[in-house]
Amino acid sequence: MAAIRTAHTVWNGDLMTGSGQTTLDSSGLGTFEVTWKARTEAAGGKTSPEELIAAAHASCFSMAFSNMLAQAGHAPEEVNTKADVTFVPGTGITGSHLTVSAKIPGISEEEFQRIAGEAKTGCPVSGALASIEITLDATLQS
Repeated sequence: MAAIRTAHTVWNGDLMTGSGQTTLDSSGLGTFEVTWKARTEAAGGKTSPEELIAAAHASCFSMAFSNMLAQAGHAPEEVNTKADVTFVPGTGITGSHLTVSAKIPGISEEEFQRIAGEAKTGCPVSGALASIEITLDATLQS
Protein backbone atom coordinates (compact mmCIF):
# COMPACT_ATOMS: atom_id res chain seq x y z
CA MET A 1 0.00 0.00 0.00
CA ALA A 2 1.37 3.40 -0.99
CA ALA A 3 1.72 6.15 1.58
CA ILE A 4 1.06 9.72 0.52
CA ARG A 5 2.38 12.64 2.55
CA THR A 6 1.28 16.18 1.84
CA ALA A 7 2.68 19.66 2.31
CA HIS A 8 1.66 22.90 0.70
CA THR A 9 3.15 26.35 0.18
CA VAL A 10 1.44 29.70 -0.25
CA TRP A 11 3.72 32.30 -1.88
CA ASN A 12 3.06 36.05 -2.03
CA GLY A 13 4.94 38.47 -4.27
CA ASP A 14 7.84 38.06 -6.65
CA LEU A 15 10.80 35.74 -6.15
CA MET A 16 13.31 38.23 -4.78
CA THR A 17 11.13 40.20 -2.36
CA GLY A 18 8.21 37.87 -1.80
CA SER A 19 7.75 35.28 0.89
CA GLY A 20 5.81 32.16 1.58
CA GLN A 21 4.68 29.68 4.15
CA THR A 22 5.16 25.93 3.78
CA THR A 23 2.82 23.79 5.87
CA LEU A 24 3.39 20.13 6.72
CA ASP A 25 -0.17 18.96 6.20
CA SER A 26 0.12 15.22 6.82
CA SER A 27 1.84 15.49 10.18
CA GLY A 28 0.41 18.83 11.26
CA LEU A 29 3.81 19.63 12.75
CA GLY A 30 3.80 23.21 11.63
CA THR A 31 4.06 26.00 9.15
CA PHE A 32 7.44 27.38 8.17
CA GLU A 33 8.38 30.69 6.56
CA VAL A 34 10.32 30.56 3.26
CA THR A 35 12.04 33.34 1.31
CA TRP A 36 14.57 33.65 -1.50
CA LYS A 37 17.00 35.32 0.92
CA ALA A 38 16.71 32.35 3.32
CA ARG A 39 17.44 30.09 0.36
CA THR A 40 20.51 31.91 -0.95
CA GLU A 41 21.94 33.85 2.01
CA ALA A 42 21.40 33.56 5.78
CA ALA A 43 18.46 31.46 6.94
CA GLY A 44 17.31 34.11 9.41
CA GLY A 45 14.79 31.84 11.11
CA LYS A 46 13.25 30.74 7.83
CA THR A 47 13.62 27.50 5.88
CA SER A 48 14.22 26.59 2.24
CA PRO A 49 13.43 23.74 -0.12
CA GLU A 50 17.04 22.59 0.25
CA GLU A 51 16.81 22.43 4.04
CA LEU A 52 13.63 20.38 3.74
CA ILE A 53 15.36 18.06 1.25
CA ALA A 54 18.33 17.77 3.63
CA ALA A 55 15.97 16.75 6.45
CA ALA A 56 14.33 14.18 4.20
CA HIS A 57 17.67 12.78 3.03
CA ALA A 58 19.20 12.53 6.52
CA SER A 59 16.16 10.79 7.98
CA CYS A 60 15.73 8.45 5.00
CA PHE A 61 19.40 7.44 5.05
CA SER A 62 19.29 6.79 8.81
CA MET A 63 16.22 4.57 8.41
CA ALA A 64 17.63 2.64 5.45
CA PHE A 65 21.02 2.20 7.16
CA SER A 66 19.43 0.99 10.40
CA ASN A 67 17.30 -1.50 8.47
CA MET A 68 20.24 -2.83 6.46
CA LEU A 69 22.31 -3.18 9.64
CA ALA A 70 19.51 -5.16 11.31
CA GLN A 71 19.22 -7.43 8.27
CA ALA A 72 22.96 -8.09 8.56
CA GLY A 73 22.54 -9.01 12.24
CA HIS A 74 23.72 -5.75 13.79
CA ALA A 75 21.65 -3.67 16.18
CA PRO A 76 22.79 -0.05 16.01
CA GLU A 77 22.84 1.85 19.29
CA GLU A 78 22.81 5.19 17.47
CA VAL A 79 22.94 6.49 13.91
CA ASN A 80 23.55 10.23 13.63
CA THR A 81 23.22 11.57 10.07
CA LYS A 82 23.64 15.09 8.70
CA ALA A 83 22.84 16.03 5.10
CA ASP A 84 24.30 19.14 3.49
CA VAL A 85 22.35 20.01 0.34
CA THR A 86 24.04 22.52 -1.97
CA PHE A 87 22.02 25.03 -4.00
CA VAL A 88 23.63 27.24 -6.63
CA PRO A 89 21.40 30.09 -7.88
CA GLY A 90 20.97 29.82 -11.63
CA THR A 91 22.09 26.18 -11.61
CA GLY A 92 19.94 24.48 -8.98
CA ILE A 93 20.62 21.76 -6.44
CA THR A 94 24.04 20.34 -7.19
CA GLY A 95 24.66 17.80 -4.45
CA SER A 96 23.89 16.23 -1.13
CA HIS A 97 26.68 15.27 1.25
CA LEU A 98 25.81 12.77 3.97
CA THR A 99 27.90 12.62 7.13
CA VAL A 100 27.07 9.70 9.40
CA SER A 101 28.51 8.72 12.74
CA ALA A 102 27.21 5.50 14.25
CA LYS A 103 27.70 3.29 17.26
CA ILE A 104 27.20 -0.35 16.26
CA PRO A 105 28.60 -3.03 18.56
CA GLY A 106 30.36 -5.97 16.93
CA ILE A 107 30.61 -4.68 13.35
CA SER A 108 33.88 -4.45 11.44
CA GLU A 109 34.95 -1.22 9.76
CA GLU A 110 34.79 -2.93 6.37
CA GLU A 111 31.22 -4.16 6.84
CA PHE A 112 30.18 -0.80 8.30
CA GLN A 113 31.48 1.07 5.24
CA ARG A 114 29.92 -1.43 2.83
CA ILE A 115 26.47 -1.21 4.41
CA ALA A 116 26.70 2.61 4.68
CA GLY A 117 27.46 2.78 0.96
CA GLU A 118 24.54 0.50 0.16
CA ALA A 119 22.23 2.65 2.30
CA LYS A 120 23.43 5.79 0.51
CA THR A 121 22.44 4.26 -2.82
CA GLY A 122 19.38 2.39 -1.59
CA CYS A 123 17.43 4.92 0.42
CA PRO A 124 14.37 6.16 -1.50
CA VAL A 125 15.31 9.84 -1.15
CA SER A 126 18.72 9.08 -2.72
CA GLY A 127 16.80 7.52 -5.59
CA ALA A 128 14.71 10.66 -5.95
CA LEU A 129 17.92 12.73 -5.95
CA ALA A 130 19.66 10.53 -8.54
CA SER A 131 20.30 13.50 -10.84
CA ILE A 132 22.74 15.09 -8.36
CA GLU A 133 25.99 13.94 -6.81
CA ILE A 134 25.53 12.21 -3.45
CA THR A 135 28.61 11.76 -1.29
CA LEU A 136 29.13 10.06 2.06
CA ASP A 137 31.53 10.26 4.99
CA ALA A 138 30.86 7.45 7.46
CA THR A 139 32.52 7.13 10.87
CA LEU A 140 32.17 4.11 13.12
CA GLN A 141 32.28 5.11 16.79
CA SER A 142 33.89 2.74 19.25
